[in-house]
Amino acid sequence: MRGEWYGIVVDPLRQLRRRGPGALVLAVVACLGVIFFHALAQHPAGETAVRAVGGVQGDLPLWLTLLRTPVSLYVPALDLPVWAGITQLFLAFALAELALGRRRTLLVAYASTLAGTLSVRVMLAMGPGWWGFGLPPEAGQVLDTGPSAAVVGLFTYLSVVRRAPIVFTLTGGSMVLESIAAPNLAGREHLIAVAAAAVMGLLHERAGRRRRVLSLSFDPPTG
Repeated sequence: MRGEWYGIVVDPLRQLRRRGPGALVLAVVACLGVIFFHALAQHPAGETAVRAVGGVQGDLPLWLTLLRTPVSLYVPALDLPVWAGITQLFLAFALAELALGRRRTLLVAYASTLAGTLSVRVMLAMGPGWWGFGLPPEAGQVLDTGPSAAVVGLFTYLSVVRRAPIVFTLTGGSMVLESIAAPNLAGREHLIAVAAAAVMGLLHERAGRRRRVLSLSFDPPTG
């Protein structure tokens, strides 16, 4: 637990002390984006605009889904309190931004969200049945937005690359319990996001080991 605490929290805090508040730009922008779209959606005209630029549903054309998915990450889910999730959103993006850098943080967050979004289309294509994996056609009309898939994806990826099995178990376990307690669309997407982030983390670790082996094999002998 001490090693995980240092890898997930202490090391990023040292990075923050060294680099200053400017190292949290991505986390602040993510939170402000969610707050902005939440405030905009409180008005009828604003809600229509938010749906037009960031509203994702399973029955949309694929090209429109891909176009709206980056914005949908900042559009709060209608059935969840936005302010309760702001703290989790900030922590996930802040710790990832400090530990991984902005480019990789954005990549993991977007890939986790996109994996969940595209998996819904696969489940709709399967149809009802398939041992509970398929979805009925009406599920394609459910609004599918919010940063939660990105949040669980970032925590999962961090736990893999920083070798934090306790954090991984808490993150993945909570998603499994969520999907059992509330077997809805969001629960399924969160499980897909966890799986996608875990695979990305393992691939990154494998690539890192390969680079280290190659660098050692090409090092000139000494002595």
